[in-house]
Amino acid sequence: MANLDGGSDQDQQWLLNCLSATLDPSHEVRSFAEASLNQASLQPGFGSALAKVAANRELPLGLRQLAAVLLKQFIKKHWQGGEESFEHPVVSSDEKAVIRRLLLVSLDDSYRKMCTAISMAIAAVAVNDWPEEWPELLPCLLKLINDQTNMNGVHGALRCLALLSGDLDDKVVPTLVPVLFPCLLTIVSSTQVYDKYLRAKALSIVYSCTSMLGVMSGVYTKETSELIVPMLKPWMDQFSIILNHSVQPEDPDDWSIRMEVLKCLNQFVQNFPSLTRSEFMTIVGPLWQTFVTTLRVRSSIEVTDLYEGRYDSDGSEKSFDSFIIQLFEFLLTIVGSAKFAQVVMSNIKELVYYTIAFLQITEQQVHTWLMDANQFVADEDDATYSSRVSGALLLEEVATVAGIEGINAIVDAAKERFIESQSEKAAGSAFWWRLREATLFALASVSEQLLEAEGSGMISVSLRDLLEQIITEDSGSGVHEYPFLYARIFTSVAKFSSLISRNVFEHFLVAAITAIGIDLPPPVKVGACRALSQLLPEANKGIIQSQMMSLFSSLTDLLNQASDETLLLVLETLQAAIKAGHELSASIEPIISPVILNMWVSHVSDPFISIDAIEVLEALKNAPGCIHPLVSRILPYLGPILNTPKQQPDGLVAGSMDLLTMLLKKSPTDVIKAVYDVCFDAVIRIILQSDDHGEMQNATECLAALISGGRQDILSWGDSGFLMRSLLDVASRLLDPDLESSGSLFVGSYILQLILHLPSQMLPHIRDLAAALIRRMQSVQIAGLKSSLIVIFARLAHLSAPNVEQFIDLLISIPAEGHDNSFVYLMSEWTKQQGEIHGAYQIKVTTSALALLLSTRHAELAKINVLGNIIKAAAGITTRSKAKLAPDQWTVIPLPAKILALLADALVEIQEQVLADDDEDSDWEEVQAEDVEAEKDLLYSVGVTSSGRPTHEHLEAMAKVFDEDQEDGYEDDLLSASDPLNQINLANYLADFFLKFSQCDGQLLDQLCQSLTQTQRIAIQMVLRR
Repeated sequence: MANLDGGSDQDQQWLLNCLSATLDPSHEVRSFAEASLNQASLQPGFGSALAKVAANRELPLGLRQLAAVLLKQFIKKHWQGGEESFEHPVVSSDEKAVIRRLLLVSLDDSYRKMCTAISMAIAAVAVNDWPEEWPELLPCLLKLINDQTNMNGVHGALRCLALLSGDLDDKVVPTLVPVLFPCLLTIVSSTQVYDKYLRAKALSIVYSCTSMLGVMSGVYTKETSELIVPMLKPWMDQFSIILNHSVQPEDPDDWSIRMEVLKCLNQFVQNFPSLTRSEFMTIVGPLWQTFVTTLRVRSSIEVTDLYEGRYDSDGSEKSFDSFIIQLFEFLLTIVGSAKFAQVVMSNIKELVYYTIAFLQITEQQVHTWLMDANQFVADEDDATYSSRVSGALLLEEVATVAGIEGINAIVDAAKERFIESQSEKAAGSAFWWRLREATLFALASVSEQLLEAEGSGMISVSLRDLLEQIITEDSGSGVHEYPFLYARIFTSVAKFSSLISRNVFEHFLVAAITAIGIDLPPPVKVGACRALSQLLPEANKGIIQSQMMSLFSSLTDLLNQASDETLLLVLETLQAAIKAGHELSASIEPIISPVILNMWVSHVSDPFISIDAIEVLEALKNAPGCIHPLVSRILPYLGPILNTPKQQPDGLVAGSMDLLTMLLKKSPTDVIKAVYDVCFDAVIRIILQSDDHGEMQNATECLAALISGGRQDILSWGDSGFLMRSLLDVASRLLDPDLESSGSLFVGSYILQLILHLPSQMLPHIRDLAAALIRRMQSVQIAGLKSSLIVIFARLAHLSAPNVEQFIDLLISIPAEGHDNSFVYLMSEWTKQQGEIHGAYQIKVTTSALALLLSTRHAELAKINVLGNIIKAAAGITTRSKAKLAPDQWTVIPLPAKILALLADALVEIQEQVLADDDEDSDWEEVQAEDVEAEKDLLYSVGVTSSGRPTHEHLEAMAKVFDEDQEDGYEDDLLSASDPLNQINLANYLADFFLKFSQCDGQLLDQLCQSLTQTQRIAIQMVLRR
């Protein structure tokens, strides 16, 4: 087809034929038609031709719907140049106008799916054109919404507004809300005119607009208040009416409208608490009515899981569980709000009493979990969000916010529910166990708070007595009939192991070991495994010693039966058993390690199972008398794999490197030499020759571990000249600027090991290394890799001390493409990246290195300008269209001022972490600083003495918090174990730096401080006063 621009009948017929052919049963016909349409999409007029088909209500629905879907795809590809998905050619202005007009006249289609497709096409256009290029869109939608004679138009306009409302900005919302909200209120309140679906859709728009008003309220407090206040009472009245009716089973449209009401209420309470509080009591009674009657429906076994996994024509979930989750989310918001919590506190006992009943396992869950143990494990791990999980979160919030009052309410409610389960059992109910299981689940969800309160003696009843009564009452009977109750008993024993008596602890420990090895339902074995993972480390060795061999045997058998999630659980339990049976491990290593190795091979492509299998082998390696037989078993197997990498199945070479790295970690020198002898040459070849980035990454980590363990000794294990050439060749390949970034991902750790452990051998190559690092940095596309290269330069700066000026001179002498020299480039990137560097070791090294560089007061520092702070655009919300027109802009400041700001930021961060730890209740208090003095008081309150000086203890606390806050992986462990810089107390280091700087050049420090924020200056003043 040459051109569709003319829009002739012949062209239109061709398009219809093509669309029909894409639905043909014949693959060849479909493929030809799809290729023809792709070709036609490059011609002028294709988009408007699709719009005409979609708008023509005389054509078959299937063709029109297909045309609308293709039109949406066409718009995303060809509407706006510069978009990520853009493909040439761009649609002409005239054709855009035709498409926009045809889309609007199609919005009142009688077919809802057609209407949804048209709405999505309108939304795709509006992202780029509205409101500037399409001012008539909003008036048209409002006109349709207000026309009660055209319900299809109302639906289309609501659907379209629901899609558009996510991209509203602060210019549109203030003018839109006063006009739109009365229309929406009319729809929501006119139950005889509009069905629940349309009313729920109207509420979803209220939710989106209220969310945007909440964002705006931070900048436009007065303006948003003026918008909200007139609307608040009528909307709260309407919410009250909707929530006041009893929840009905088998009415998903009713659940949907209540969900939207709860979402709107959530926004009102979160964003406008002071305004909402005056009207809040209006909805308290209706909210409680919804809460209680929802439980009644949920407890009705026949309808509990009706509509599970069902969605409406717009893709919104209609399940009862999703409605309950939203209900709990709103209750969580209320409980967590200082302004509303008191409303809940006066009814806290009733709230937790009913919440426990919500936690009961449903019939659908029983069926699913009995059929699929993997799903049971996944759901128990909170991998699947459900009403059980959200209910447990509400109990945690109550325990946290209400303190001992909330904890006592939970314990009292648990006791009451337990007594009810006893009554149900005595009455012959088949479901008595569900309430008991829910009671234990509730107590376990707040175990930390309960144990802490029990320790302080503040709980009104004996928690130990209550727990022991619940878990022992049915011990030993009914395990086949009530598997989920017994699974929960096992995990509850583990949760409260520090509280229950030793006899009960040991009884259930032995019972769990026994359960693993006998014929019981899978949920019971899951509960037993979970319990053993936590109980074995605490167990009396004398009690379990006689049981361990049978436990190892049972777990090995389970390994052969388990898969996916259950396999991970069994491996975790086996790891705990190996650690607990320390002395027995040498006798079971020959039995277990071959099984685990075979499992590792068969699951090597599964990152979770393969890693867990390696952790089991690592536990064996660390057990007395096991490392040498284990290494002797593994190395002969790994050698041939690594020497013939091209012949191996996917993932085996990379996985073998992981296994090798584990063998190297914290191992004696003879083991490291054994690994070197078998695998060194092969690992080098893989890095130099492989194109598989996973293999390169793991081989790099392996080589780094080898150098870390072997250190100078490796020079004597072969030809030292050849060894150093090999190691430098690896560095050269990994720093090749043309290599994709992911292949070089762990080069930072590798080079740091070379610098730390082979310093004399690396010294002649430092200049070439620095140049290669700069070239690699300039081509890097992964921020984490760039950060790791900056850490190398930071470490080199430390190594050059006390002659840091010479290090700066070296970098100045090395050219860098697009910059005056390498030092200019490095500092421009370093100062941008410093805030994104993670890991305690990395932050210590880079932060202290910046201090070293600044302390040189090298003349070159003041000549370099770098990015300072982002320049705030005009006040308001930045939408996608605004961001395109006005990208971020930054101030430019001298390098010394930027370094000082980064050092001050490090101080502020550490101080804030200490403050957060010292005041755990601060999250629940509403703190609003009225001015800068409030901010100053906040900072000075952190460990400052009466003289206004931070104490030594305060600085130690800062360092401790900083170290504990980092989640360091093995790479950090490798570095921190071997680098003395990891012993730096960063808080003390920075304090000493600022003191020396002030003493040596106070005038320069004062000058640089002028560019800092008030918070940064306060942080520096604080350490100068000690």
